[in-house]
Amino acid sequence: MSIEKYVAGIQHIGIPTKGMEASKDFYEKIGFEIRYETVNEGARVIFFGLKNLVLEVYESEEAVQRIGAIEHIAIDVEDIEQVYREICGLNLNTLQDEIHQLPFWDNGVRFFTIKGPNGEKLEFSQFL
Repeated sequence: MSIEKYVAGIQHIGIPTKGMEASKDFYEKIGFEIRYETVNEGARVIFFGLKNLVLEVYESEEAVQRIGAIEHIAIDVEDIEQVYREICGLNLNTLQDEIHQLPFWDNGVRFFTIKGPNGEKLEFSQFL
């Protein structure tokens, strides 16, 4: 088995912020539209879209707000269970994460996250 057969593309890029209104103003000025907005664990989350590019901007007191501040890249997959088995089988579940579910979008989303060799986080995510 190979993970690439389950990958549909990039789902979103995650960017933490300490200033949601400034982020909202900035992304709307350059043409992004709000596609989904919610509150998760007390933090405001906005998914901005521009054509097929989606940014997840979310409030975080830990946001570093400097170059390199992208926190994660989410990869859209079609079978989260199979991808999870593959990642674990390759000993790449570096964060010892499990599959989580959030009530985002119309039917929810399931995901898990690993850490790459440069400290980057990759989220594997499936819309339900």
